[in-house]
Amino acid sequence: MAGIAVTEIGHGGGGFEYEVVVEEGGSQTVHKVRLGREYYDRLTEGRTSPDELVKKSFEFLLENEPKESILGSFDLSVIERYFPEYPGVIKKRF
Repeated sequence: MAGIAVTEIGHGGGGFEYEVVVEEGGSQTVHKVRLGREYYDRLTEGRTSPDELVKKSFEFLLENEPKESILGSFDLSVIERYFPEYPGVIKKRF
């Protein structure tokens, strides 16, 4: 199981910014992730915190691809372009 550390590095302007470190198999990757407030509200309806949404989203990504394939910097909403099932799956996890 991968270790996922989510650290908020900024917020404002209608959203949040995080640094996410994924440790697995003796190596790690670092990612910068943006999360817009509207997208957060749409996916969670306030049932969890923004940082927990980011963590669960990385768990989802790691179920579908190796950590090295995850983009280094991206907006969380981009996940559904690659994985159309993402919104439905993630909503069920809260």
